[in-house]
Amino acid sequence: MCNVMDGKEASMILKKRIKKKINQDGITPCLAVILVGDNEASKVYIRNKKKACEDAGIKFIFTNFPDTISEDLVIEEIKKLNNDKDVNGILVQLPLPKGFDEGRIINTIDPVKDVDGLTYPNVGNLVLENECLVPCTPLGVMELLKMYNVSLKGKNVCIVGRSNLVGKPLIQLLLQRDATVSICHSKSINIKDYTKMADILIVAVGHPNLITKDMVKDKVVVIDVGINKEGNALIGDVCFDEISKKASLITPVPGGVGPMTVACLLKNVVKAYEIQNR
Repeated sequence: MCNVMDGKEASMILKKRIKKKINQDGITPCLAVILVGDNEASKVYIRNKKKACEDAGIKFIFTNFPDTISEDLVIEEIKKLNNDKDVNGILVQLPLPKGFDEGRIINTIDPVKDVDGLTYPNVGNLVLENECLVPCTPLGVMELLKMYNVSLKGKNVCIVGRSNLVGKPLIQLLLQRDATVSICHSKSINIKDYTKMADILIVAVGHPNLITKDMVKDKVVVIDVGINKEGNALIGDVCFDEISKKASLITPVPGGVGPMTVACLLKNVVKAYEIQNR
């Protein structure tokens, strides 16, 4: 049986480090979160972020606008937060309700306060290997690989999924660690040809049980970023029961990458504070 990569335990270790740093440095970072509408899943994510921030010693400000608000008023609120020296991180909870221009709203955020790493300057700086804020889920994947001492240098890494939030940033982060990267997506032909070669397989498509045991080689390291609801259960993009018998390391769903995403948000808030207070 392979080793399961415990994201809950790894995230607790990372959160303790962040809390220790905040206490030792005597700093008071602050995160402001904006929600438009009343998406129930978004509210759950925000509650988790709020608790994690408060536990670590990060001030948390929450603004919930109705979905009837105008886009211009949301942008006005972001500009106020940009100008507030006491606010270090700004996060607009996605997805936004229908009719809102996500790109326009996100790119109103000051890049040094963009703790989701989604503004164009942060995306560009990631590609150019300049200092920047990186999206939290890819950062969580990298932290998990690091905590489990997974070597990336020269390894074949296959990413399934090319989203702006996970797949694309991961390409850059993995290249920075000298991995050989291939990326598959919905238009790829014979995905199995790529996944079967992978020393490390990262799947983030939102397609339940897409990856089966015949698609991976023995001793592969599998990171499952997918979260899919089936009845009352949450399952990943990978057939865990099958592949866990072949893999050397694998993340569960839930309890894998998810907790690391929240921990890396805290990491980004502290980093944003440091950038702003040099």
